[in-house]
Amino acid sequence: MHKVYTEAAPKPAGHYSQAIVSQGLVYVSGQLPIDPATGEKRVGPIEEQTLQALKNVKAIVEAAGSDLGHVLKTTVYISDIGLWGRVNTVYADFFGEHRPARAVVPTRELHFGFQIEVEAVAEV
Repeated sequence: MHKVYTEAAPKPAGHYSQAIVSQGLVYVSGQLPIDPATGEKRVGPIEEQTLQALKNVKAIVEAAGSDLGHVLKTTVYISDIGLWGRVNTVYADFFGEHRPARAVVPTRELHFGFQIEVEAVAEV
């Protein structure tokens, strides 16, 4: 088992790792829409938030030695299920033909007023 860290994704803000690799799988911690280069919290339209969170997941998956085509499952936490159609459009465009297993979890508020958080599991 080993920890994954990349400057291409937001630094952990608490007691957790960006990801852990174990037995050929990478477990990516929930990613919020934070720009890793500037630290800016993207709290604009849900499309912008979704894309940034997914870019953060991608950066970590790649730092672990994998790629988007090997993502097995994602969990998407969303503060308003009414936004799902807009989230799904960005998500589908981001993953293209690859269709990982997915769970969508409607939740109330997310940290810092974000509307989305995405975690993932991928093969390495």
